[in-house]
Amino acid sequence: MPDGRTAVRRAAGFSRTLLLAFACLIMAAPFLWMAATSLMGQLEVFGSGRLFPESPLWSNYPEALTAQPFGRYFLNSLIFATVVVAGQVFTATTAGYAFARCDFPGRDTLFMVFLATMMVPAVIVLIPRFLMIDSLGWIDSYRGLVSTELVSVWGIFLMRQYFRTLPRELEDAARVDGAGHWRIFRSVALPLAKPAVATLALFAFIDAWKNFMWPLLVTRSMEMRVVEVGIAAFHSTYEINWPYQMVAGVVAALPIALLFLFTQKYFVRGIQLEGIR
Repeated sequence: MPDGRTAVRRAAGFSRTLLLAFACLIMAAPFLWMAATSLMGQLEVFGSGRLFPESPLWSNYPEALTAQPFGRYFLNSLIFATVVVAGQVFTATTAGYAFARCDFPGRDTLFMVFLATMMVPAVIVLIPRFLMIDSLGWIDSYRGLVSTELVSVWGIFLMRQYFRTLPRELEDAARVDGAGHWRIFRSVALPLAKPAVATLALFAFIDAWKNFMWPLLVTRSMEMRVVEVGIAAFHSTYEINWPYQMVAGVVAALPIALLFLFTQKYFVRGIQLEGIR
């Protein structure tokens, strides 16, 4: 009997592994097709019916990436994402700590109001945001691009939930030594919250990197376009050249794919932190 149960468990484990592998293959299929198409010629894409190129055309990459200033697009996306990460980490950690540890009138009500804004679709506030930036004269500038993205309500919620899990004894000990809220936050709470901060920074970077609608509205010149907006313009120029379009898609997705590959634990950590009370 024990041998029979062991065999059943092994068979069940093998079945689960096989099922997961099949599911992963299905999810990865579009990306594999995109990468394969980026190495084909135009006639091969439409005429051969092949899933993979017979002879990879690596020259598609330099040709496509020099057809438009993708170097500038990547630089703009990097600046945009870096500033957004710095801004969201600062605002989310300070506000999250205040909501978790500081007692002030209306704290819980204000926090609920913050959470309620997460139910408002982002597209509804695009026009008010645009009119505000336009009135400040920040259209087609880095200030206009990043200024409305520096606060993340989800980030504040994440950091508040994490700070609430920290033992109060450490803060009480620092308070006995004469430390105030800011000193306790900077020297005690923030160093202990590095896993949550890393998770927040990771999600903020990915969200900024793949942001399309807001950069499309607030930028005008090619010098200020980010990668996602540049790809959309590239599509309109090379509409019938599928290999070139797939090259642009692969290059834009590659940084996010590599980031996810090396930081998977933080994605999982972010999901876990959302459930902390």
